Amino acid sequence: MDVNAYTTLDFADGVVERADGREEAVAVVNATHPREGPDHVELQVEMDATDVDLPAHADTVQLTPAQARDLAADLEDAADSVERGERGEQSGRGD
Repeated sequence: MDVNAYTTLDFADGVVERADGREEAVAVVNATHPREGPDHVELQVEMDATDVDLPAHADTVQLTPAQARDLAADLEDAADSVERGERGEQSGRGD
């Protein structure tokens, strides 16, 4: 995934989690959809392979429009909680 004018988040803080520990790295995050016949949303994450020992690759998750909206709502809720200084959950929706 190239960093360009259309990339959603350039140079976000990322973490590579492995069985033997965690490494911090720069990441690029992008939300997009296919140009022709769009039937899903793609969420792409690419870790900068110059920061950590990883082969160059991007991970992509294909989401239905409803799943993308659920994810967006959870991101909004999490952002609000962080701004209020609330304790977070480990993972999951919690509902």
